[in-house]
Formats: sequence, C-alpha cells, structure tokens
Amino acid sequence: MKIWKYPGRQDWKSIVGRQNAETPAEIRDSVAAILKDVAAEGDAKVLEYVRKFDGFSADKTAQADTSKQQAACLKVSPEEIGAAEKMVPDGLKTAIAAAAENIRKFHAAQIPEDIAVETMPGVVCMQKNIPMQTVGLYIPGGTAPLFSTVLMLAVPAKLAGVERIVMCTPPDKSGKVSPLILYAASVCGVDEIYRIGGAVAVAAMAYGTQTVPKADKIFGPGNAYVTEAKQQISRICAIDMPAGPSEVMIIADANTPADFVCADFLSQLEHGRDSQAILLTTSEALADAVSEELPRQEAVLSRKSFVDLSLSKSAAVVLSSEAEMVDFANFYAPEHLIISTENYNEILKGIRNAGSVFLGRYSPESAGDYASGTNHTLPTGGWAVSCSGVNLSSFMKKMTVQEISEAGLRSLAPVIGSMAMAEGLDAHANAVTIRLKRT
Repeated sequence: MKIWKYPGRQDWKSIVGRQNAETPAEIRDSVAAILKDVAAEGDAKVLEYVRKFDGFSADKTAQADTSKQQAACLKVSPEEIGAAEKMVPDGLKTAIAAAAENIRKFHAAQIPEDIAVETMPGVVCMQKNIPMQTVGLYIPGGTAPLFSTVLMLAVPAKLAGVERIVMCTPPDKSGKVSPLILYAASVCGVDEIYRIGGAVAVAAMAYGTQTVPKADKIFGPGNAYVTEAKQQISRICAIDMPAGPSEVMIIADANTPADFVCADFLSQLEHGRDSQAILLTTSEALADAVSEELPRQEAVLSRKSFVDLSLSKSAAVVLSSEAEMVDFANFYAPEHLIISTENYNEILKGIRNAGSVFLGRYSPESAGDYASGTNHTLPTGGWAVSCSGVNLSSFMKKMTVQEISEAGLRSLAPVIGSMAMAEGLDAHANAVTIRLKRT
C-alpha cells in the first residue's frame, strides 16, 4: 500500500485511479454479443451460455430430453429450496433471522404515504406510490455466494408490495445453487429462482425468455460483466444503479487504533481483485502504523490472494486538515465511508457524496454489509455523487393524479390559456375552452 503525504488536489484523481475509468472494449463487446443473442434466441442461447460459462449442461440432466425440458431445468425446484434448509447450521439460521428482522425494521420505516393537495379551490393533485410489478434480483455466487444480498434486496421488495420477484444466481458445474442463497430466499418468501449467472442472467431478466419472465427493473451487484450488462440494458429496462468493485474510504484521526483501520481495509479488499480502500488522515504516524499492521492481519486471511491484488490499488493519504479530508471524500464519493474521529458528527455535516456512512470507532462497515439494518447495495465508482443506495422507494414508482371540478377549471383557464398560447400550442388552450363552452 502506498502512502501519499500532502498531495495537491491535482493528484487526487491519479491516487484513486478508478474515477471515470472506462470499461475495457473486450468486456463491452462480449456483453453486447450476449445481450444480442439472448434477445434474439431466448432460452436456447441462455442454455448455451450457461454451459459455456458455468459448466452446467441442462441437456445432461435427468428427464431433460427436449429443449423445453432443458430450459425448465434452469429453474430451481421447490424440493431443492426445501432441501437447502437442512444444509444450513442452526446458528447461521438464527443470524440470518436477526439480520432479516433488522433490515425489515429499517425499511418498513421508509414506507411512503400517498398525498393529496388542493392547490387551489376545485383543483386536487395527488401522488400515489405504486409497487413495481416484476423485479429481477441478481445474486452473485462464485467464490463468495452473497446470501446477504438476498436479504438486502428481497426484504424491501416484499415490503414495497412487488407482485413478482425473480432471482438469478450462478450454479456450479453440477447445476447446484448455494444452499445459503436458497435458504435466504426462502426466509424472504422468494421461490422463483433460476440457475443463471453473469451477464447472461441480466440479459434473460431484461428481455425475458420462454422460461425467464421480463423484469421491470433489475437489482444486484456483480463483476465487471454484470455491471456492463446492466449499463447496456438500461436503455430498455430500469436498473438499481451502476455497481462495480467494492470500496471503502476511512477518515481517521490520530487516536484511531491502526488495527481498526486495517481490519476495515481488509474487510473490503477481500471482496475481489478490483476492490479498493483509501485512508484519509492528518496523522503521518497513523498512516505508517496502518502500513506496518496490514501484512500481519492479511497473513491469516483465507482470501489473501484477492487481498494482495486489491491492496495494490489502495492507499493511505495524509492531508493537512479535516476540511481537506471532507473535500477529498466528496470528490471520491465512496461506496462506504467510515468516519473514525472524535468529532465525527461535525465531519458528517460536510459529507455530500457517499453510499453509506459509518460513524465512530465501533461502526465497522461489515455491520452494514450484514445486519445493522441499512442496505448494502450501494453506488460505487463515484456514482454516489448522483445515485442513492437501494431503499424501499427503489421498488416503487410515483404516479401523479389530478381531479379538477368545473369551478376549478374555470379558475385555471386563464392561466392555461395564457401559457399555451405563448408557447404556440393553441390546441392545449382549446382543450380548456371547449369544456367551458359546453357548460
């Protein structure tokens, strides 16, 4: 990990590296081809790609002779979901239940109310909150099956009143899906699950196939291919947000224990090879202490190979003041921001761009990843400048309604007519006058 001491603002972009980074052409082209194929041929191409990328051949599944039967094998059966419960230790079931309840409590508090306002006599304007009809959830599998993401997406979707929840997650070569993911889905009441991974899953949910229904909006994190697929299909299907490699920024003062900072660094860096952690501090001693402590904590980690690569993209930055740290944080717009200082509430007042913020010495980012109740599906790559993390409203849309009486329209008529004629849209004005002539 490199330590930068008092860099100029012109150097900030090169320090973080990922700001405004473009997706490699190889990934863009590969994803575009997948989307085109699945849109054109549906299940046939999904089966082909699942065989190619995940190693699972539905044609080798018992009683799957026809293409329709093979496609049906993509759907996880109720028996598989039920069997998963027996494979999850009781202690973990208790933990999942506690996390799900905290997530439910926090998101239930976000349920919006419909509003109705009489803007002038006889003119009533309303706003109604309408749940999405069908949403698609993508749950990463692979080296770290993120069953926690099931809770983060399915719990608020259910609370919002979504009619149909479709979930895709990659299988192993035998076609099995992580029992932890299946159990978490069962806890949330989700039973429509397909064993499809990566950009192929995004394509299937975006366009719909003979087997997988078309989603109105797609949620969930993933690798560079999943992120690119979501970006490309956003022209025809809504997405939650751009979400790429995980990241954390820590603002820490001289009194923050170096081992706390290291632990938070490593909890992010073990996500994947492209993850990033940035320390901002006014203490050179803390930056040096963190650099010395990191190898000791890293040495005992099971995912050390991932950390080695992501650590090379990380840095400690020593700055001259708290104000400069706040400016740097707002420039970076981190997915996760830990403020580990004595006056963390004062620093929080200046933060405008962050996915989720953790205050004080005893608020590790991993609490938000699993169980505190906030959502861990957050904007990365600087998108926190303009995007929010997933919340209950992410699964709803707002529809306005107006009801105008005859008297109300008479009051509005001069306003509408004057504005419509000024814009040269006389038919707009006529829609008012023709009604008033009738009455």
